[in-house]
Amino acid sequence: MSDDRWVPPTVLLAVDLVILTLRNSRLQVLLIERGIEPHRGSLALPGGFLGHDKEDLVTAARRELAEEAGLGPDGLHLEQLGIYGAPDRDPRGRVVSVAYLAIAPRLPEPIAGTDASRASWTAVTCALSCEMQLAFDHRQILADGVERAREKLERSALATAFCGPTFTIAELQDVYEAVWGLPLDARNFYRKVQSVAGFIVPAGPTRKTDGGRPARLFRPGPHTILHPPMTRPRGEEGRGTA
Repeated sequence: MSDDRWVPPTVLLAVDLVILTLRNSRLQVLLIERGIEPHRGSLALPGGFLGHDKEDLVTAARRELAEEAGLGPDGLHLEQLGIYGAPDRDPRGRVVSVAYLAIAPRLPEPIAGTDASRASWTAVTCALSCEMQLAFDHRQILADGVERAREKLERSALATAFCGPTFTIAELQDVYEAVWGLPLDARNFYRKVQSVAGFIVPAGPTRKTDGGRPARLFRPGPHTILHPPMTRPRGEEGRGTA
């Protein structure tokens, strides 16, 4: 019988954040310029290692949100996106990252964290383009986060996380167009939204639009699962207004 004992490999655990918001009717993601090696000077998603071995993953994600973007938990949608652990994803060693998707409306200008030279909002279409290089495997993480958001807009009330406490149907349509990356017919969109019970509910007074006409205000309804779903038009992704 062998006396060799199994020695657990050294694995570092980190969290990475795909933080999405709408700015000027465009889907944007928070990117940082790394101020340290590896990939110093490269653009990356915000994130970092666990602070200590007792830190919970969600706690670490919320800490990074506060440090990198000055965001608290209130009014923020946060969900686990996936786990990324390819052996060669980080030159510092075996690093497994748990990625989180964060969504909030009207997010402020970010402040760079301790290991970043700067932080800025970047249009998702630019961040995913071949011309922009992202550190590590962050392009794949971002692509997965955007696709998660696109899918969930069909079957859940996630779109309201991009809006303020109250919103117009036109503002909700802006969310769908920005995230899906294609234009939608206003009348058809209005009809579909109104046909989904519990998706949105009236919120009192009206608001004047840019054209001066009053528009009804709504707030998120009691249902988080949409039935029938808001089906995304197929074969047109990437075209339109995103």
